Amino acid sequence: MKQYLELCKTVLEKGIKKEDRTGTGTISYFGYQMRFNLKEGFPLLTTKRVHLKSIIYELLWFISGDTNIKYLVDHDVRIWNDWPYASYQKSEEYQNETIEEFAVKIKEDPAFAKRWGNLGPVYGKQWRNFGGVDQLTELIEEIKNNPTSRRLIISAWNPAEISGMALPPCHCFMQFYVNENRLSCQLYQRSADVFLGVPFNIASYALFTMMIAQVCHLELGDFVHTIGDAHIYLNHLEQIDRQMKRTPRALPQMKINPQVSSIFDFQFEDFELVGYDPHKGIKGKVAV
Repeated sequence: MKQYLELCKTVLEKGIKKEDRTGTGTISYFGYQMRFNLKEGFPLLTTKRVHLKSIIYELLWFISGDTNIKYLVDHDVRIWNDWPYASYQKSEEYQNETIEEFAVKIKEDPAFAKRWGNLGPVYGKQWRNFGGVDQLTELIEEIKNNPTSRRLIISAWNPAEISGMALPPCHCFMQFYVNENRLSCQLYQRSADVFLGVPFNIASYALFTMMIAQVCHLELGDFVHTIGDAHIYLNHLEQIDRQMKRTPRALPQMKINPQVSSIFDFQFEDFELVGYDPHKGIKGKVAV
């Protein structure tokens, strides 16, 4: 994953110090692009271990149209817990529960999960019901029937519903492209947390492209990742430095159950990662 290390290097060398919404502070660089040939391997970061289980379950959650964290929590995926927990802490119902205790309540109490686990009309809602349009279903049909179209697009950025979202979409717009029977995807990401978010985003949209390619009977092309505000939080500088001193290892291969023919039928068990040999994981605090 030399592309990722080049991103880190560019942000550190050319970025500027910038305040941000969370109050943490960042080094920010505007306008960056990476390209990954999906035939060369699955682009999962090797300079630190990335939690693939969370990536797969989150992607399946998006595809289903769900926007409540209960599905994720039920599968021990915690990546979205911080935002609803922060809202709960501001409420009169908050009783000094830790975020771990909050997650247990989400898992065990359906009424509590319904009240406090909903993130508003975030990604899944927009993918599956953008003003009444099921963008994902329409995308699949369009790729199958009109692959040369320049309108193979899904947008998660819905200005009419931004105010109701726990977090406005960071990875907000994707376009697909078919050439010589190969499917490529370009993602536009308005805001990119280089240490915590970007490794997830690369793997998630690469996998999404692979899934769509399979159900549309296409070969794999490229995943192109275009970033607006690429930033390293100031409390992640040491973690980034550690990664940049590590040598990238060979990319793993992702095997997908070839029997699945609908984008809506994939299950966690349909994915098998082969040959993943990363360096040790590195922890970092999410900025909320």
